[in-house]
Amino acid sequence: MTTSPERPEATVDPKLLEILVCPLTKGPLEFDSARQELISRSAKLAYPIRDGIPIMLPEEARKID
Repeated sequence: MTTSPERPEATVDPKLLEILVCPLTKGPLEFDSARQELISRSAKLAYPIRDGIPIMLPEEARKID
């Protein structure tokens, strides 16, 4: 079994980040690698990433200031 030199588990594919938007505001998202979240500054929400999959549901998001 060989390990592929793709991206480390704790990152988000930059191409995916380019096309993902906040479901509420349709605004851009920022990746927070420390918390494994996608941040929507305009909606003041942080969407969790579980097992490498962004959970883009507002009811699953954490409110931020």
